Amino acid sequence: MTAGGLAAWVQPRLPRLIDDICAAACERIDLYRDEKIVPRADLHRSVAVNVRFLVDALGGIEDPDQGAPQETGSRRAHQGAPLPEVLQVYRIGTAMLWDLLAAHARETGETEVLIDAASLLWQVTDEHAVHVTEAYRTASAELLVAQQRRRSALAEALFTGQRLSEAGPWEAGRLLGLPPEGKLAVVAAETRGLAEESLVGIERRLGQLGIVSAWQLTPVSQAGLVSLRDEQYSAVLAVLNEVALTRTGVSPLYTSLADTPRALHLARTALAGASPERVEVRAFDPSPLAALVAYDPDEGRRLGDQVFGPVLDLPADERDLLLETIEAYFAGGGSSERAGQTLHCHANTVRYRLRRIRELTDRSLTDPRDLAELVTAMQALRVDTQTHSQRNRP
Repeated sequence: MTAGGLAAWVQPRLPRLIDDICAAACERIDLYRDEKIVPRADLHRSVAVNVRFLVDALGGIEDPDQGAPQETGSRRAHQGAPLPEVLQVYRIGTAMLWDLLAAHARETGETEVLIDAASLLWQVTDEHAVHVTEAYRTASAELLVAQQRRRSALAEALFTGQRLSEAGPWEAGRLLGLPPEGKLAVVAAETRGLAEESLVGIERRLGQLGIVSAWQLTPVSQAGLVSLRDEQYSAVLAVLNEVALTRTGVSPLYTSLADTPRALHLARTALAGASPERVEVRAFDPSPLAALVAYDPDEGRRLGDQVFGPVLDLPADERDLLLETIEAYFAGGGSSERAGQTLHCHANTVRYRLRRIRELTDRSLTDPRDLAELVTAMQALRVDTQTHSQRNRP
């Protein structure tokens, strides 16, 4: 008997063998037992096609149709079945086919034919597994690209405020896998080059912390929508500081997906305030007043000039010293002592500088209206850093 003879002998026994392989796969592999991913009928059809493929090759049919392993690999990838489990079914099927052939050869005393049959069978099985794997990985890559494109499109819809047919922003958030509860933040980063990511692997890194995010890459920017809890905000900033390769801005936390376009604007404003000479992750001031000023930067710039114009006209060293002092004073809750500790100077020195600011701006730090104008104008200067960090009037 030849290998072809063995193939001819096994042909009428294939229906029983196929049933036995399916039963063994369901018994040994959880994936196929519960049928949630691969229905039993689908498994049976796949086993039948691929076992017949092996037997045809054993029977000497030249160039058997490679569509069987390729179709199986692609189909399982689309179903979401793990590749190791897919290949395990092939190992089970090949082993059971071999056991059947070996038992027949022993019964007939023609064990010599098993040598040629074994070599051919394991060669075809190996090639078969390679085709399955290649098809699986190709399909997985295509699915991943399609998923990334869809997530990018959904993220863009949220960033721009665009409606998705009759769906609102929360439907886009659901499709992105964003939890309905918790807070949100937007991240905006410059690209390293044309359409080159500057936050490489950021979605995976945040995912390791249990933080869901969705990202969009354009020729000049990489923007992400991050869903998190209040206590995770500092962890997000820490990850961004680890991976960022360019200037990056982060919005304050917010709650409604409908506010995402505004949050993107604040993140971009924070980015613009970072130094262009170094990599920096800059979080936007969480103060509602800062957000209000940032929403109309032209008006904020006008306010800063109107209130602090005489201070901005000073030489750079004196200007920066006075602005630093009043910022420390506000940050310290209106305490000269705390401002002095921050600035490493005596409280009387702080008071002297504050009197100088009062004289130049003609605004009192005790009058409520004057104080509101000073605080708002200071926020405007902080948002528009170009106003006081690069400007030096003659």
